Order: sequence, then structure tokens, then C-alpha cells
Amino acid sequence: MNPPTPLHVHPATAAPSTHDHTRTDDVRIRAVRPLITPALLQEWLPAPASAERLVEHSRAAISRVLHGADDRLVVVVGPCSIHDHEQALDYAGKLKAQADALAGELLIVMRVYFEKPRTTVGWKGYINDPHLDGSFAINEGLERARALLLDILALGLPVGTEFLDLLSPQFISDLVSWGAIGARTTESQSHRQLASGLSCPVGFKNGTDGGVKVAADAILAAQSGHAFMGMTKMGQAAIFETRGNADCHVILRGGKAPNYDAASVDATCALLKAAGLREQLMIDVSHANNSKQHARQIPVAAEVAAQVAAGDRRIMGVMIESHLEEGRQDIVPGQPLKRGVSVTDACISFEQTVPVLQGLAAAVELRRQRNPHTAG
Repeated sequence: MNPPTPLHVHPATAAPSTHDHTRTDDVRIRAVRPLITPALLQEWLPAPASAERLVEHSRAAISRVLHGADDRLVVVVGPCSIHDHEQALDYAGKLKAQADALAGELLIVMRVYFEKPRTTVGWKGYINDPHLDGSFAINEGLERARALLLDILALGLPVGTEFLDLLSPQFISDLVSWGAIGARTTESQSHRQLASGLSCPVGFKNGTDGGVKVAADAILAAQSGHAFMGMTKMGQAAIFETRGNADCHVILRGGKAPNYDAASVDATCALLKAAGLREQLMIDVSHANNSKQHARQIPVAAEVAAQVAAGDRRIMGVMIESHLEEGRQDIVPGQPLKRGVSVTDACISFEQTVPVLQGLAAAVELRRQRNPHTAG
């Protein structure tokens, strides 16, 4: 069968511009609104040289951990999702003090998540709905998100986020030191292609059922070059060709059962080795690994720390959901929100987080004592 003739060869055969497509095109679209371009937002909110240096240096540091040249533990810690600028900045200030105090053992990255994947429906995050009221002021959400990242970087703290939407990275990814692809999207070809072109290290979570092979497959895909359609900084549709991302890793977040234990680490690393990948992983002590009981992050983190202290260098990082205050709350129209409490998944408080960080740092020091020649 012969391939179709390219449409641009025969313009005379194209449908008239006045043809009515409304019966077949956009029949379920309620409205189309203008979107700011990434280039314009970056012109309004440019990254100062100090922020660029921090992003560059922290990405390189995480890469050194991934490639075995730095024995610190990467700790991605912060709110499940951001919903308030001032509260996020308050948290960042507190976290910065811990990051400085524990810098010899931990490479702390603040979790700054703007997009919330939903199992069905619900609040989709700070970019999509910054007013938390269903007004979907997305342009304002993008501006607020970038402004917050700049403010956190100004404190000297690197940031990490989940890349959920395929266009939003163009607006903020120049400020991100580490990125995650979530359990629902690890199997997505589009997200694997996105990761192959991102400038930062990327972690792929295991599937929601706990399957790790999809994450290993994602790493293999992201390491390769791809060509796909996307949007440029100037807002134009374009074809992107990527070089591939050598700084990817697995994140164990549990599934039908927790998978932070030593046996799960062994099984994951065996699978990675069989795929020709580095035997290393990050452990998310939240989500299915704490059975959706936020306070269990504390004992789970202690068990992970014990594995690190016993000398396991395959564990290169930990994720923790932490906010100013403990717990979670619902968004109720007309009802004020409690300050510093998550509006998505429940978090441990910052006060509870500090000893967890200290325990992880102590575990790294013990690991060094067992492997003195590997200290970074």
C-alpha cells in the first residue's frame, strides 16, 4: 500500500477555510483561553545568576551521588503539595537550616509539588487552580509557581518537583534540581520521552501495583534519545529531539504491599542489574510504604536508616512528606484553612521531621565507618 501523499503538496484539495467543522471538531470543549508563553514568564521572572549556580551545582551533586562519586543521601522532603506561598517559604526557611547543619551527610532538596495527580477528580494543584476554588487561573498559577521557586532558591535551597503535565516544565524546569515521574505516569511513553530531555536528574516511581519493572523500563527509555512533539519557550509547536538522560533512578513507593524492606531492595537491585542498570534506588517512606498512615513515615524512615547504617550503599535517597503542621485538611468553600496543614495527603510536622533527618544523617555516618574508602 502506498503512503498517503503529503497534504502540503496539493493545497487545492484542502477543505475550504469556511468549512464548518463544529459537528466533528472540539464538540466537548467548553472554552479555549490564551496561555502565557514560557519565554514571557521567564522575562517577567528571570533567574538571577545565584539561582542558576545553585541549580547547576545541585544537579551535578545529585548526579555524583547517582554515579557513586558522592556517598551522601539525597533527601527530597517537603509538603505533599504546595497551596500557599508564604507557608511554603516559611517551611523552606526551616528546612534550609537543617540542610546546612546536615550537609556533610545529606543532600537535602525541598519537595515543591505544584501538580497533583488525581485517582478520579479533585484539586489538581497550585498551577492548575491557585485560588483553590475551581477558577482555574492557570496563567496566574504558573506565575505564582515560578515566583515561589525563585524565592526558595534565593534562600540557597534546591527544589524538586513532579513533572505531571507535559507543557508546564517549559515554564519552571530551569529552576528544578531534581524531578519525579509519578506511579501513574511512569509507564507513559510521553513522560519517558520528557524525562529523556529534562536537564535534571529524574526518579521514576514503581507502578501503583508495586511493579518495579515499569520503572526500570522507564529508565532504559529515558536514557535513549527520542523525537516528539512539544511546545517551545516561545509557545510554538515544534519537534524536539533529545539526547537521553543518564541521571535517572527508581523510587520505591510501595504498591499492594510496602517495598522499603531489605528483601524488596535486593529484589529491585537484582532486576536493575539484569536490565544493565545501576543498582541504586530512592525510597519514598510515604504513599503505600506507610499504608497511608502519615505518622508511619517516622518508623519506616528509621528502618530505611537502619539499612543504610548497616552499610547498604544502593539506597541513594529518601522521600518524605512533611509540612509545617501534622495531618491534612479538606478544602471547604467558605471555610478558612488551617495554617501549615496539607490540603492533599497527610504529612508529618516539621518538628517531627527534624529527628528523622538527623537519624538519616547518623546512618550515613555509620555507613561511612563501615565503608571508609567510599566516603564522598
